Amino acid sequence: MGRIVVLCCIVICSASVAFAEGNPIIRFDSFVSVSKETESYRRGRLISEATFIEMAQDANTIILDTRSKQKYDEKHIAGAVHINFSDFTKETLAKKIAGKDTRILIYCNNNFKNDQRSFQSKMAPLALNIPTFINLYGYGYKNVYELQPLLDIKTTKIAFEGSLVK
Repeated sequence: MGRIVVLCCIVICSASVAFAEGNPIIRFDSFVSVSKETESYRRGRLISEATFIEMAQDANTIILDTRSKQKYDEKHIAGAVHINFSDFTKETLAKKIAGKDTRILIYCNNNFKNDQRSFQSKMAPLALNIPTFINLYGYGYKNVYELQPLLDIKTTKIAFEGSLVK
């Protein structure tokens, strides 16, 4: 009987901790868990400029831009699909991404320098690549690759399009 009481106390305490924030659909502990799970996986998914360009040519690959619509419209990698990061939901992602096996290439402001108008640098730990990768992974999209280097917008071999592209 004593073991049952102890087990019940553990379960109740665990549930209390899990919902300590007071909202069962806002779970910081789960975000941390997914982030930790993603960390080592992401390391093997960081790619060079040349690999990014090569992968982008494949028909089962999309380039995903999750910046604001305004920044996307101004300048984005040619052929990129836009989904504002704040609009990520299971349904929104499914509408734009053919399937969970689709290869997704991601990039963010912190991949490009010398264009602060269209690619405003974020604080390093808050670069949009990181939460984008974690969220895609959490939604079940595991075929994600991230552009790794910081590239000069004036010399990169990556092509751009948008209202500010000359």
